[in-house]
Amino acid sequence: MDTLLLPEEDVKKLVSMDEAISAVERAFRDKALGNVQMPPKVYLFYGNGDLRVMPCYIKTGDISSVKIVNSHPRNPEKGLPTVMAMIVLVNPETGFPKAVMGGTWITGIRTGAAGAVAAKYLARKNSRIAAFIGAGTQARMQFLGITRVLQSIKEIRIFDIKPEAEKAFIQFIGDHGGAGLSLIPASSVREAVEGADIIITTTPSRKPVVMSEWISDGVHFNCIGADAPGKQELDPMILKRASKIVVDDVEQAIHSGEINVPLSEGIIGAGSIYGELGEIVAGLKRGRESDDEITIFSSTGLAIQDAAVANIVYENALKKGVGTRIRLVI
Repeated sequence: MDTLLLPEEDVKKLVSMDEAISAVERAFRDKALGNVQMPPKVYLFYGNGDLRVMPCYIKTGDISSVKIVNSHPRNPEKGLPTVMAMIVLVNPETGFPKAVMGGTWITGIRTGAAGAVAAKYLARKNSRIAAFIGAGTQARMQFLGITRVLQSIKEIRIFDIKPEAEKAFIQFIGDHGGAGLSLIPASSVREAVEGADIIITTTPSRKPVVMSEWISDGVHFNCIGADAPGKQELDPMILKRASKIVVDDVEQAIHSGEINVPLSEGIIGAGSIYGELGEIVAGLKRGRESDDEITIFSSTGLAIQDAAVANIVYENALKKGVGTRIRLVI
């Protein structure tokens, strides 16, 4: 029995954003309905970054995987991506490693897909202005995701502390279906977020970068950057103003999501969490109920997202005859 080896260059060609959004939405629903096993991710902390191990099993699709992924914010200075990952797709019946694949692209696209699902259920349907705080790889994925579910977006505002990142993001948008959009590089976070309908934060910040007095009622946040203990991007007063704080997983979010610092400091309590995104997808809780609500989605990244997308990559690889078969287990 052979294991299918799929490097990143193959993985990128084997899954579309639309496929990822559908797969991630199903995975969230399965989680809410009790059809998954997913222990909290395990962290190793280094002086300049961290490593995470993420196992899971989605019973309804008979899908299981383990991902190893890092986050080293200073890696670009060394010519390496901030995030790198590897995924092992496992046969639940035998434990056999069906595939070993690059997981960096999957990590990016599944996070963008989660943001799209959140925006679908929590953002105003007529949202026109999206503000991106941080213009790196994940900002690109969030752009690809939200513009698939909200065709009403007409204006994109961008702020990054690195002007070259802003320029690269604008070029990316132009190359990926954004020719008709108004693209505005902002001179400050405040300029980017004031009057925006959707705000996407994708920074590694450990202190608030978006302040409460800058935002209006009705805005939706996709908070992507706060994915480890001590990280935060929003003024805690925004959390206190929010009608709905929605997380991907309560246990992970308490320890490593956008809410982890305000919770540890007693600014908000665990009761401030409205629920998990999967509960809304499954119809167990309501999404946005009025245009005036401030809604927040805190993404920490779930192993079931990786497994769902990795399974699509694997199935498409088999159909197209892509990949190299290797004998790992004798």
